[in-house]
Amino acid sequence: MIIEFKMPKLGESIAEATVISWLKNVGDYIAAEETLLEVATDKVDSEVPSPVSGVIKEIRFQKNDLVAVGTVMALIEATGEQAQSQSQSQSQSQQSAQVAEPSSPYTSTAPSSVAQLRQGGTTFLSPLIISIAQKENLSIEELQLIPGSGADGRLQKSDVYQYLKIRKYPVQSKPMVQSPPTSSYPKPKINYTEGKDYIIEMDRMRKMIADHMVYSKQTSPHVTSYLEIDVTNLVAWRTTHKEAFQAKTGQKLTFTPLFVEAVAKAIQAYPLINVAVEDTKIYVRKDINIGMATALPTGNLIVPVVRNADTKDLAALASDVNQLAESARTNTLKPEQIQGSTFTISNVGTFGSLMGTPIINQPEVAILAFGIIKKRPEVITTAKGDEIAIRSMMFLSLSFDHRVVDGFLGGSFLRKVGDYLEQFDTNTTY
Repeated sequence: MIIEFKMPKLGESIAEATVISWLKNVGDYIAAEETLLEVATDKVDSEVPSPVSGVIKEIRFQKNDLVAVGTVMALIEATGEQAQSQSQSQSQSQQSAQVAEPSSPYTSTAPSSVAQLRQGGTTFLSPLIISIAQKENLSIEELQLIPGSGADGRLQKSDVYQYLKIRKYPVQSKPMVQSPPTSSYPKPKINYTEGKDYIIEMDRMRKMIADHMVYSKQTSPHVTSYLEIDVTNLVAWRTTHKEAFQAKTGQKLTFTPLFVEAVAKAIQAYPLINVAVEDTKIYVRKDINIGMATALPTGNLIVPVVRNADTKDLAALASDVNQLAESARTNTLKPEQIQGSTFTISNVGTFGSLMGTPIINQPEVAILAFGIIKKRPEVITTAKGDEIAIRSMMFLSLSFDHRVVDGFLGGSFLRKVGDYLEQFDTNTTY
């Protein structure tokens, strides 16, 4: 029995994935649940297992191909009970599809003359784009005239909605998108010495990070505020309790869960820092999901998410932080673990940095960087008057989107985080 192996759904909002590599070749035998290939979705690489045992008869996509969810990627000749079970399931699925999914002109390939209208782009249309087009009565030709902002010029949901705002009726044959202004400044030439210098091609993740950073700077007017705080009491409490904490909870106590807790409490006091912006709309998030900017062994960056941080105690936060950090290090994060953040933190002190000017993780409106904790002499006020003492000091730097966060909100929120860390309750239990 020949079984169609399809690209599985890898996350709630994921409509497509890129093939990284096939672990089996045509003619190879594969066992059920054995990994067949690796795919990439946004920033996460995932292993995809075979649903049946059998021999691979055909592979339809190769490395770096972009594949929509539900697309047949390979054919597997299954045997025994699994083949019969898969056959019944496939038959029911096909009957369902025949009833629920009428044929659509959007699934056909666009003419080459139309494809050329997309400057360096692609004719691939994701299922999400197709459904929007059907709802809005957009033809395949009109879709191809919309400039895409995705990788390799692919069309994104935001591109279509932006186009619909300026679309005129009846539909015109020419695109109604203004060309971006060209700069008269000549592109600087890079001097390259053959045999001495060498070139490194950006990998897939680095390209996505670069695109995201440029997009964020072009979208949000960044303002960065700084605050220096005294975390001597916090450091002393952690040093005293970290062994007992691990013995009781089974979790290492790093500074990160303490930072996450402080940010979650500050967001509760200033909820308008926990928002997203789209045009003139401000979306205020009820959930407080804290993203942790994490460096991978490759040097690339990823942002796993601690969900509902405001509802968890320190032990639960430590568990989440440690598990996410370990998954990032071993490249085993799942797509849903890097989605849905509402506010992001970055511990630049891990690398010895005194402070940083972090770039906002879109579509959020702020990001907070924690600098290195450094001991130095400080003037403090005691019952005896001013004295010089050795204190553990740290800089906080908050970058915020000045479209919706003004100096008062940004400064107040930053001060709130600082107050919590400076005035940490040394009687805290766990």
